[in-house]
Amino acid sequence: MRVNCLVVVLSTVAATGSIAHAHFALNAPPAYSMQDSLGLPLKSAPCGQADPGTPVVPTNIVTSFHEGDTITITVNETIFHPGHYRVALATDQNGLPADPTVTAGATPCGTAVIQDSTTAGVLVDDMLDHTTAFAGPQSFQVQLPTGMTCTNCTLQVIEFMADHGLNNPGGCFYHHCAQLSILPQNVPLPDAGTPGNPGTSDAGTGHPATTTGGCSGCNARGSGGVLALVIAVGGLVLARRRR
Repeated sequence: MRVNCLVVVLSTVAATGSIAHAHFALNAPPAYSMQDSLGLPLKSAPCGQADPGTPVVPTNIVTSFHEGDTITITVNETIFHPGHYRVALATDQNGLPADPTVTAGATPCGTAVIQDSTTAGVLVDDMLDHTTAFAGPQSFQVQLPTGMTCTNCTLQVIEFMADHGLNNPGGCFYHHCAQLSILPQNVPLPDAGTPGNPGTSDAGTGHPATTTGGCSGCNARGSGGVLALVIAVGGLVLARRRR
């Protein structure tokens, strides 16, 4: 009976393609939305904003760079599937390029067209091309366009999954986005640790990019509260000794 059940399961896999779905989390730059342990939401184009049952919870993080900077993209593939990554940039989500054209093979997701900068908005494609699982988070570098500045533009990182059935929504792709502020080279990046701009991330160019949002400033306020308590307790002890 157990053998028969196994045969049924294997037959189902053969008929429908892979049961497992690839997922990835965007670690850097910080994603524009909160991600669960698998990286959701990420199915719907362009930024996972319409995934059924997985509402977007904004992180409100905007990472600052200079035009022309070489930045580091870090992804963590939480569930493996063969494929590769593409990075695009636009002034907002609506301006991002469409997912590349896919040609079916043994599964609906056979191969995808590899794009380059001749496709408006595309920075790089075919990054981290792989057929085996990664040992951990993976990074690669991308150069931002020279001459493009913005205060809240959208960087998109998508994964094409080869040898895969169609997702609904998303087809053969998973999608993550980050919000960037891109400044002219002669304009200093915001200082880390100032109100509304508490954190930093590596820009990959020898100077830090800054991120706004989050609650890093809460730590500073908490430290100040502890110091005030210590001073108050110390004063009380001295007052008792004088008596």
